[in-house]
Amino acid sequence: MTTTRYGIKENQVRAFNKMIRISHQKLNLVCDLVRGMPVERAIDVLKFSKKRVAGEVLKTLLSAIANAEHNKNLPVDSLYIKEIWCGKALTMKRIFPGPRGSARPILKPFSNLTIVLESGVAPTKKTAKAKAEKKAK
Repeated sequence: MTTTRYGIKENQVRAFNKMIRISHQKLNLVCDLVRGMPVERAIDVLKFSKKRVAGEVLKTLLSAIANAEHNKNLPVDSLYIKEIWCGKALTMKRIFPGPRGSARPILKPFSNLTIVLESGVAPTKKTAKAKAEKKAK
């Protein structure tokens, strides 16, 4: 397996979404929902999620799928989410007037999102039953 730029292999693609107007903690909750899933299932989960940021994650996922299809000619039906992570971007700082002429800070955070898709069979997650059997040994 050869690697290209930034440690991405030949059967992997990635997509970015920068400066999303939400905190990275809230974005990470949605990332945890789809981590390791096949892309068809992840699209369904994101479409029916009640979280506001799910639309931004869906947009980035569709961009990664388009990158896989057009740039690397990977089959779309065999793609799964290998890695998905978010991080902090800048924080806008605003001032809210407080009592007796004082001021209170308002922090408006932004986040970055990165999705890496891989072609192949998605690894299965260990079930609770398998963990319990391993712990019993």
